[in-house]
Amino acid sequence: MQVVDTEYTADSVEWCPLEGRRHLLVCGTYQLRKPEDQPADPESKSGLDPDEPPSRLGRLYLYRLNADSSACHLLEIQRRDTSAILDMKWCHVPVAGHALLGVADAGGSIELLRLVGSENAYTLQPFSSFALEKQCLALSLDWSTGKIGRASDQPLKVISSDSKGQLYLLEVNEEGPGLQEVAMWQAHRFEAWIAAFNYWQTEIVYSGGDDGLLKGWDTRTPGTSVFTSKRHSVGVCSIRSSPHRENILATGSYDEHILLWDTRNMKQPFADMSVGGGVWRLKWHPFHHHLLLAACMHGGFKIFNCQKAIEEKQEACTVSASHTLPNSLVYGADWSWLYVHNPLQTCRSCSHLSNLKAVHQSPAPSYDHLAENDEEGHTILQSGSKPRTSDMMKSDSQLHTAGTKVCDSDLYLEAANFDISFLTTCSFYDHILHLWKWENI
Repeated sequence: MQVVDTEYTADSVEWCPLEGRRHLLVCGTYQLRKPEDQPADPESKSGLDPDEPPSRLGRLYLYRLNADSSACHLLEIQRRDTSAILDMKWCHVPVAGHALLGVADAGGSIELLRLVGSENAYTLQPFSSFALEKQCLALSLDWSTGKIGRASDQPLKVISSDSKGQLYLLEVNEEGPGLQEVAMWQAHRFEAWIAAFNYWQTEIVYSGGDDGLLKGWDTRTPGTSVFTSKRHSVGVCSIRSSPHRENILATGSYDEHILLWDTRNMKQPFADMSVGGGVWRLKWHPFHHHLLLAACMHGGFKIFNCQKAIEEKQEACTVSASHTLPNSLVYGADWSWLYVHNPLQTCRSCSHLSNLKAVHQSPAPSYDHLAENDEEGHTILQSGSKPRTSDMMKSDSQLHTAGTKVCDSDLYLEAANFDISFLTTCSFYDHILHLWKWENI
């Protein structure tokens, strides 16, 4: 539907899950600048010192999905220059009445940003931050609220990992001063690429490292692993607990495999999918419990249907859609929480949004054949070459859904048509954010 140039290389994208704010998404970037790429400072003796470490620059973009015209497109409403961003996640529940975004950056900090404003005037403002150990990168974070809903007496927590192989359990004080350390321990010999909660038992967290190990931890006794798995052959860089089904866990690795686990038996996964690229991020669909989106680096992105595997515990995952981007690495991918509403029903909460219709611009950017089938019959989403700047705001939808509406409310889920989803991906080297509209047929 749309291609946006992020200027810096893009590696993280997240849609806001909170009702009323689901038309918002953030994109994080990571730009490595070497000393020879920087202009020499005549006042500095070390202006071109080859031993000077490279600097890591980042930028955080806040977009809103504009559905006020005949086609949906993203509009930038804020940009913040930061340290390079490694990971981001929204908290799934409001904190003190606001949406909170957690950011893990190359400066070794976990920063919480608070969404302030209303309608189209939103901005992200600093709320709290926590510095990890010196001379390390914060590589990942996860909220204990990944599953919608939280008991009133349950503390709000964040788990994070760093480039020294350490994990940090942090607690969010909603009244202030913000993030406080609960525990820190050594988890891996090399980079701890990923840390994630079990959303159904939030005292349990998982971690994956460059040592190829997948580990489980009970935060009530930090520092002693509950299990260690060597099932992935190289670095583990993605872990995602299912927010829909208890005991379902997905993991991804540089070994180009996605494994599905029953957390009650972590000795052997019940499904193994080869994806043709290192798996940097995994995202379960917000409403379809069986759909899994994977950002597979040079393998592009893929959507897996895991229904039979989950229900029958057999290796029956199929690829529902896939797309590869030449000369790029897909690092970020996420589903939108918006859904296309059935036009035959009435949704009062959607009345402010206009109808979605397919738009055909002339001349259009090279988006020839946006969707076609491969030899196995599953959908391949295809995009042409990088469009001109003047084409960036044009949309060319592959779906003809006249009369439908984008809906941002949980009140009418039963009346919604869940066969249409929005998703976004972002990639290295070509520094591109893609907005996709996908029909699950």
